Amino acid sequence: MRSNMAVLETESPRLLAAVRGLLAAKGIAGPAEIAERIAATDAASPALGAAMVARAWTEPEFRALMLADGTRAAEAMDIPMRGLPPLGVLENTPDLHHLVVCTLCSCYPRAVLGYPPFWFKSAAYRARAVRDPRGLLRDFGTTLPAEVKLRVVDSTADYRWMVLPLRPAGTEFWPAERLAALVHEGDMIGVTVPKVA
Repeated sequence: MRSNMAVLETESPRLLAAVRGLLAAKGIAGPAEIAERIAATDAASPALGAAMVARAWTEPEFRALMLADGTRAAEAMDIPMRGLPPLGVLENTPDLHHLVVCTLCSCYPRAVLGYPPFWFKSAAYRARAVRDPRGLLRDFGTTLPAEVKLRVVDSTADYRWMVLPLRPAGTEFWPAERLAALVHEGDMIGVTVPKVA
């Protein structure tokens, strides 16, 4: 008797073909749309989010759009968002820092940040972000002054979040491309902050 894993490996291509066929037959998504979505998902990376952050730091109108409607801001940068949960953007300020977590699983703004890092999906990260967020940040090398309020925000299947971090001091005249190079994945989740090397 074959193991369940062997059956799954053998049947997976047929099941996938059947699901794609049903999606097309019901007019939900055709082969071209599915291929486009797969390509967009594979192309997504933290570099897209970093470019959004850098543009928000250099263009006040884009910053306002990003904070009002992250989905429209992403689309303004040709990042495909159709069919995805809305994207919200949380602005860090000198007085307020945001930390993003998905307390149930690994809901993540993949269109703008790519696949979530392994630790984002871990039960340890999810629990600690709620129970001891400042301690969690310290483990990532981020120590917030006591007077800075820390807000933990839950990313869900219905709404995804990313952080617009504070722009580092001394970068006022930097072009967007140079600024984007400062922004890392953790900065857009809130576990780290951009630093000038």
